[in-house]
Amino acid sequence: MTSLAEIWPPFGLTLTTPRLTIRPVLDEDIPSAVAAARSGVHEPGKSPFSMPWTELPDDELAPNMAQWYWRCRANFTKDSWTLLLGVWHDDELLGVQDVGAKSFTTLKTVSTGSWLKQSAQGQGFGKEMRAAVVSFAFDHLGAEVAESEAAVWNQQSLGVSTSLGYELNGTFRDGWGEKVEEVQRVRLTPTTFTRPHWTLKVQGHEELKTYLTL
Repeated sequence: MTSLAEIWPPFGLTLTTPRLTIRPVLDEDIPSAVAAARSGVHEPGKSPFSMPWTELPDDELAPNMAQWYWRCRANFTKDSWTLLLGVWHDDELLGVQDVGAKSFTTLKTVSTGSWLKQSAQGQGFGKEMRAAVVSFAFDHLGAEVAESEAAVWNQQSLGVSTSLGYELNGTFRDGWGEKVEEVQRVRLTPTTFTRPHWTLKVQGHEELKTYLTL
């Protein structure tokens, strides 16, 4: 029987680091992602996200998350795509790391974003999962630039970026929900990337690269 990964190659991707397994969120993983988000991602009223989805009531949070995963799959094209990758440690879903691009064939640029439940924060998982997707983008997709951004007060996220070699790339003001935030852009290239001491293991990348570049 034809597998789901053969039908939709992004589902076949798996990234493995010393502590983490990172792979696309499947429908059966959505309840675990909802539970992780409901357990708490940040202090109340201190959302680090441009869309404050974590502040939704519980009865709205779950369908909102499910719709987001489905929307990203439905809108996935060679020109514009977002991969939502679940992050597992010892079979426990800790959060989600995304990597996406627009006009990737031309620009060779990816952007990243992520979240971790609070109980998993402060243990280096955020740096490990970001290093994994950046390594994957540079070494297996041929990306030339990786970009990210965070509110200027979010030193945890910006600290991960600078520790991996990202350079500051300007600030801008943006509306995040009902608040105005000063946002710091950061930029990384293969030459500025501070690579981890471990080697990323990758499965399913050839099929995905073919799917994205044909």
